[in-house]
Amino acid sequence: MRTRLDGLSAGYGDHRVLDTVNLDLAVPRTALLGANGSGKSTLLRVLSGAHVPSVGRVLIDGEPLRHDRKGLRAHRQRVQMVLQDPDDQLFSADVLRDVSFGPMNLDLPEAEVRARVDEALAVLSIAHLADSPTHQLSYGERKRVALAGAVAMRPKVLLLDEPTAGLDPEGVREVRAVLDRLVAAGTALILATHDVELALAWADQVVVLTPEGVRHGDPVEVLGDAELLTRARLSRPWPLELAARLSLPGRPRNLEDIAKLLQSSPPHRVAGE
Repeated sequence: MRTRLDGLSAGYGDHRVLDTVNLDLAVPRTALLGANGSGKSTLLRVLSGAHVPSVGRVLIDGEPLRHDRKGLRAHRQRVQMVLQDPDDQLFSADVLRDVSFGPMNLDLPEAEVRARVDEALAVLSIAHLADSPTHQLSYGERKRVALAGAVAMRPKVLLLDEPTAGLDPEGVREVRAVLDRLVAAGTALILATHDVELALAWADQVVVLTPEGVRHGDPVEVLGDAELLTRARLSRPWPLELAARLSLPGRPRNLEDIAKLLQSSPPHRVAGE
């Protein structure tokens, strides 16, 4: 499913957060990066249909997103959003009922609802939590339950606001594995994050929001632009920083890439020495 922002501006009252954004999001993995207040969450809300832009359009497969009841109902069967704080999204007494809520509201047969819920719990590796009270879950478990509720809707596009925030390293690895499984199953993912290393290693396209506008493109090229990252109040990902300091050639995106470059090309003098 092709998603595009066409001349889009959005904000709150007189405060404009996004200004004349033209952006094609038709790739499996997109990472949105920027400082707090740069418009990442607003952009996700616009894409979800929860926030109406002041100017411009969201185009889904070339058709404008309609914000009437019928249009939003159809849109939310294709596009789902998962909030940063799972406690803003979970409201049922137990995991099974929470994950079932969305599919049940599509008026699907009971067997279809159960199939979707079982599938979502399996993808998130939380089938063993089905009967657990949501208030007794750990933070990481609640994050996965909130994600399962969106997955059970079988969306074409999944919007994620800081999906790894607040998780320990093992929790981050588990979420990364889930995201990879979702992409392999055909779901396009658009996530907002402050984690530049995650964006570099994972994304097909990165979108960096700055006060001067939006820059998007190849992760290595965009996240290697030191001036852009300074304006966006971000740091250069460590694989790119290390490669630059050691004068290593290539386009490293993770530890494995750095190891291969070191094996094939011994480091030269560190920049600045």
